[in-house]
Amino acid sequence: MSVELTKELLSFVNSSPSAFHTVLNIETMLKADGYRELRESEAWDINFNGKYYVKRNDTSIIAFHAGRNLTDYSFNIAASHSDYPTFKIKEKPELKVKDKYVQLNTEGYGGMICPTWFDRPLSVAGRVMIKNDDHLETRILKVDRDILIIPSLAIHMNRQVNDGAAYNKQVDMVPLFGAGSMSVGDFDNMIACELGVDADSIYGKDLYIYNRSEGILWGEKQEFVSAPHLDDGECAFAALKGFLKGSCETAVNVYACFDNEEVGSMSKQGAGSSFIYDVLYRINYGLGLTEEDFYRALASSFMVSADNAHAVHPNHPEKTDAENCVYLNEGIVIKSQAGQKYTSDAVSTAVFRDICKEAGVPVQFFANRSDEAGGSTLGNIITSHVSINAVDIGFAQLAMHSSFETAGSKDVEYMVKAVTEFFGKHIYIEKGNIYRR
Repeated sequence: MSVELTKELLSFVNSSPSAFHTVLNIETMLKADGYRELRESEAWDINFNGKYYVKRNDTSIIAFHAGRNLTDYSFNIAASHSDYPTFKIKEKPELKVKDKYVQLNTEGYGGMICPTWFDRPLSVAGRVMIKNDDHLETRILKVDRDILIIPSLAIHMNRQVNDGAAYNKQVDMVPLFGAGSMSVGDFDNMIACELGVDADSIYGKDLYIYNRSEGILWGEKQEFVSAPHLDDGECAFAALKGFLKGSCETAVNVYACFDNEEVGSMSKQGAGSSFIYDVLYRINYGLGLTEEDFYRALASSFMVSADNAHAVHPNHPEKTDAENCVYLNEGIVIKSQAGQKYTSDAVSTAVFRDICKEAGVPVQFFANRSDEAGGSTLGNIITSHVSINAVDIGFAQLAMHSSFETAGSKDVEYMVKAVTEFFGKHIYIEKGNIYRR
């Protein structure tokens, strides 16, 4: 099962070159399971046992399945993110070099490992706003062919390249788009041709570079999976699979995938926005429940914040903590950090360990070296807006923020099983004790 599931994961990430495509693919899977779209700008008509989803900015999505009996209910929430480190194309994209080359003017989005983007086939994906008669409409774009490369500088011109190099994103990381026969306006002309519209109908663009290399399953026993943006496409996919499998009569199950985690989550569609609170509040209101019901539900609610973790690197085991370190294919990672960059604590760790035990899934524990700051994720950002118990988990991964990342193929099945178990029961607190039923 794990091999077939991993192949399904690869299909998902291969077809999700931007946050817009990630959300579109999630939406497709939700619709296939009977979920109906709601719009934030319209009144919500929702029912007990109903399946619904709502999008914001076309890059964030929240789906929910309300139970039949919500007399004393809670929210079961799994959250991940749809974006990844890449390069965004600026509004005026063409750069001419001595009338011989045309480059695309880009800027960095998130903390990528720059040299992993060199000398790879690249293309363009994202959103384009089109003027159509009396209205503006959204078009999601994926240029499905090789059109760009960021050429590295030859070692003969940079003898120190293997001794460590600094990369200037305005100079070193600019993709080559065409030869001297191209000119200003040709990029928009290409986009217009892809969309079947006139170039003068393009009124806005959110376009990004993506790595054209498709994900692979590899290793002597196919124990590894490598692909672009496994962080966090892997968690977004596995959490969704578990969400679709799990069901609970006395809870509202919620799946959330947010944009802009890689740049801090502080956007209208990010984990730092009002999106999650707005949706949870409107669920309670739409089902005819009271405000008191809502706050009681939050007090018993639980969130799984799913974002990947650093595995022990085979060449640099010294870079991770001596004991709180994790490996590929050895189970789901529970992440903790004293400075609260991860939201796990004793309570949430205990709850999730119990869930994994019920699911027959191994767990691992990750903490950064005490002399390293480490990264952060969306769990603690969400819980600063909606005060609920939460645990930070993820897949053990190598080469995080590379343009081609690596994880363990067995772990995908572990995550789906654990999330399915999580969504199968209602969590509640009684006299300070935590129960699942």
